[in-house]
Amino acid sequence: MSQPIRTLIVDDSAIVRKILSEALAGEPDIEVVGTAPDPYVARDKILALHPDVLTLDIEMPRMDGLTFLRKLMEFHPMPVIVISSLGQASCKAAMEALESGAVEVLAKPGGPYSVGELRMAIAGKIRAAAAARLRPRSGKPQTAGTSVASGNHKPVPIEGFDPMTVVAIGASTGGTEAIAEVLTHIPERSPGIVITQHIPANFSRAFAERLDRICQIRVKEAVDGDELKPGHALVAPGDFHMLLRKRPGGYSVAVKEGPRVCYQRPSVDVLFRSVAEVAGPKAVGVLLTGMGADGAAGLLQMRQSGAETIAQDEASCVVFGMPREAIRLGAANHVQPLTHVAGAILAAVRERPLTRA
Repeated sequence: MSQPIRTLIVDDSAIVRKILSEALAGEPDIEVVGTAPDPYVARDKILALHPDVLTLDIEMPRMDGLTFLRKLMEFHPMPVIVISSLGQASCKAAMEALESGAVEVLAKPGGPYSVGELRMAIAGKIRAAAAARLRPRSGKPQTAGTSVASGNHKPVPIEGFDPMTVVAIGASTGGTEAIAEVLTHIPERSPGIVITQHIPANFSRAFAERLDRICQIRVKEAVDGDELKPGHALVAPGDFHMLLRKRPGGYSVAVKEGPRVCYQRPSVDVLFRSVAEVAGPKAVGVLLTGMGADGAAGLLQMRQSGAETIAQDEASCVVFGMPREAIRLGAANHVQPLTHVAGAILAAVRERPLTRA
């Protein structure tokens, strides 16, 4: 039997430390080796206990979690799960933490229902973090047209693409930065894009707003009934499924509750299946880094409906789970490193058949 995942919990709240420890107590493959009330104690315990994964609060005394995370990633890189409250400033800080090297984000428990949700999610997040391949970070803020991983880049405009083309992107662990890398290479004139990223409720809005700031296309968190327009991307809100719907002359999205699919809500499979049914050969499907199998079966359905399909390759994934399952099923027309995914999308868009009047 393999060694359990050694986990250190860092949070200034004794109640939260207790909740997290108890939530993980029944997991045979996870061991809480210690807790710390602030980054200074955490620093000493990291050196003494050698944890595999760290859970990290954002708002703490003496040193905030974001500052500590940046120092940690510079001097002692390790997988970190950020646990943040749901205030606007905290959600924004959580997105900055993902940009700075954290691999996952979770909402801090604030009541009996969120505690229950946390118990469901925390063990899976720790397993995903333990499997993550850490990526070097530049630490430089992105602006429109700047690639996250590849430096400055001016997206090449697409001429004459079919306005009925739609691009669907799905991701999980490591996906917030992977999606940013892809979208910063997409020009303003491009087909509509729908995105499902496994992310908790409330954080999805901060994620979409960050993408909107750094991309040439417009990006927003989806609302039920939103029209999907060329040059725009819609992000599924956390804890809601998003589906593509046909409308006269184009598409809209439906945002709804419903059972979890592949343990996820939003689910990539739910989005991809709807795109296969509604857009068929007019679609391009993209499955990026993530733990588990969500999106693999949906990508296969997209390919079978005539869509062009792309999976991220193993070497560039933070976690090669979802793309691996898609490749195993034969769902991907193309397997590409992350830095080539945007180019593969643009090539596929140019090849989509034109809609006849």
